[in-house]
Amino acid sequence: MVVPVVEFTISVDGVMSVTVDGAPYLPQPFAPGWRRESFPAILDTLAARHRTPLRVQVREADGSTFTDIITPPRERPTARPWEAPAPEVVRPPVAAVPPVLHQVAGSGFVPGEDVAVAVIHAHSDASPDGTARALLTTEQAAAAVTGEVILLGRISGTLVVSRLA
Repeated sequence: MVVPVVEFTISVDGVMSVTVDGAPYLPQPFAPGWRRESFPAILDTLAARHRTPLRVQVREADGSTFTDIITPPRERPTARPWEAPAPEVVRPPVAAVPPVLHQVAGSGFVPGEDVAVAVIHAHSDASPDGTARALLTTEQAAAAVTGEVILLGRISGTLVVSRLA
């Protein structure tokens, strides 16, 4: 098995360059350049793409280095929520019940930034005044067994922990 080598070089101002097996790994076109805050998202993307362990080497601006092996997430054998199970029996139509939604809100985000909602069911955008909200179905809210949901600003790093009502 060949283990891909992912190298991160971080400058004093937090700007980061990334290579995979020596080849540059760049952000999507028109996306901002890599910064230290991009580190987890890059590793998640590469681990999912390669589906093998990754050797990660980090070179800090002060000359220190860090090396680790990152393993990809395990594939779960259960159906994903967006994949409908195969129908077993034809049932009579049932009136649709509108979902009960739970709102989570926080402030301090950069206007328009991508805001992660954890247990990550979705992403939201911060409004022009820097607030963000997420609407969760009852099933999604039930997955937050502690009754807490996290809103994480992908640019600002703002973290809001909120209790579900």
